[in-house]
Amino acid sequence: MNQIVRDFKAGKQERARFWINLGGRLVYICYYAVRDAAGGYLGTLEVTQDLTEVRSLTGERRLLSYDGDAQD
Repeated sequence: MNQIVRDFKAGKQERARFWINLGGRLVYICYYAVRDAAGGYLGTLEVTQDLTEVRSLTGERRLLSYDGDAQD
């Protein structure tokens, strides 16, 4: 992680992505450089997502199709 932050600070990278198998689940981890309007480094955002269910999707679901019955 330290190398990722160094590369973000130096402007060498904007994103670092990884995926691992963890307890039978496919986990996707993505780090993003957060910058101010001038491009200065402010920090790092980490996003972690379980892709196990996503990998099993087939066909398509169109916009405005929701799970369950409740709609706003």
